[in-house]
Amino acid sequence: MTALCWFRTDLRILDNPALSAALQSGPAYGVFVLAPEQWRIHQDAPAKIHFWWRTLENLVPELERIGVALKFLRVKTWQEVPDALSNLCQTLQVDTVHCNREHGLYERRRDQSTYKTLALSGIDLVGHDGNTLLPPGTVKTGNDDYYRVFTPFSKACRTKLKAALATHLTPLSHLPAQALPEPMVADVLSIHWPESEAAMGLSDEQRKNLTQWWPAHSEDVSARLDAFTQEPINQYKALRDLPAQPGTSQLSPYLASGLVSARMCLYKALKNNSVDIEKTVEGVHTWVNEILWREFYQHLLHGYPKLSMHKPLRDDTLGIVWRDEPEEFKAWCEGKTGIPIVDAAMRQLVSLGWMHNRLRMIVAMFLTKNLLIDWHKGETFFMQHLIDGDLAANNGGWQWSASTGADSAPYFRIFNPVSQSAKFDPEGVFIKQWLPELASLDNASIHDPSPLQRQSLNYPLAIVDLKSSRVRAIETFKKHLKSSL
Repeated sequence: MTALCWFRTDLRILDNPALSAALQSGPAYGVFVLAPEQWRIHQDAPAKIHFWWRTLENLVPELERIGVALKFLRVKTWQEVPDALSNLCQTLQVDTVHCNREHGLYERRRDQSTYKTLALSGIDLVGHDGNTLLPPGTVKTGNDDYYRVFTPFSKACRTKLKAALATHLTPLSHLPAQALPEPMVADVLSIHWPESEAAMGLSDEQRKNLTQWWPAHSEDVSARLDAFTQEPINQYKALRDLPAQPGTSQLSPYLASGLVSARMCLYKALKNNSVDIEKTVEGVHTWVNEILWREFYQHLLHGYPKLSMHKPLRDDTLGIVWRDEPEEFKAWCEGKTGIPIVDAAMRQLVSLGWMHNRLRMIVAMFLTKNLLIDWHKGETFFMQHLIDGDLAANNGGWQWSASTGADSAPYFRIFNPVSQSAKFDPEGVFIKQWLPELASLDNASIHDPSPLQRQSLNYPLAIVDLKSSRVRAIETFKKHLKSSL
């Protein structure tokens, strides 16, 4: 009998507890479940799905070198997973399946159903904690509740991680290579999932951009992580909000797919800078905080299942009346709002499947506050386009901007996108990159061109007045929150 590692959002060899456990007794099988209809239901972006394809193409030979034959199961939805996995285990004579736990409500239901089905055939499903720094449920308040404010959560995490570093972050070296036994043959991905199908919805130009911008081999990811944590991380706090500067790690697609783990990121940041998690230098401290924000949202997703159903965390915001303005939403989606920084950011998203984090906050707050359009629509649009689309992080970010979630921005704190643009892209370098029609404008005009300049450059007037729409949003939230008390 042999073991099976069920790969999900953990498409890596290093720091993979489920894979390590499966290999304890020798060569093992791996499996990845292809579920196109489920991906459609979950609004997974074509950029993200094609990224999975490229990652799996590289993962198959990497696993073969350590004696693991990767198999592919094709189903429509997760409802078919328990029986399909049970049949595969019986065919391969597998008695134990190892997986890294996922924390969304529907993922947990899928795993519970699979556990019961496998047990009927005497097969164990063993879960491991490979997708978070600390298991959700182990970081709670004194009242045994999940933290809803980030700062105390991060402090509690740092204390726990300091004690756990030695045991959890040391065994990160490559597993020893061993020959793949003769009977264990890996599947050919293209037979089960042709690239033409994986790339559906992407133009040739988009696919070229995505492949060039986001290489999907573990060696590329390792090099990117090492390069960032050696020197650029020290400038992270100073540069992270400047979209025209390469000041961020750009590791989010790799974290979302599991090509790299959060533990590996933390380990490299601390090791390469010879610092302690509770006494880090400024840049390292700020970047570690971003890793902990990701952790925060994962724990919230586990603790509040309603987030998986796209419910607001704050029940008192349930009755807010959002505006139904399809044309304004369409303009936001297409980068035609007449607000240069918003339009440039949306064009970056559609082209690269990714958006700078500062810009994500700007465009989300513009949609939910200035346009007063339901945050669910923005959340869905992002998931449909993001290569790093992750339910916990995407939902958490949108609810932060919409003032409906954990530790969210107060409803009266509303970014002015023009002021944000002037502050974080003062010379309009980022705007000119994505809105070349405005490239001739000077530094003062580019953030908010005059009506005459807009007309001459064929750039639209702003679809909303920023001052009056801000007042409208504040009054709407104030009125509703008072009435819900």
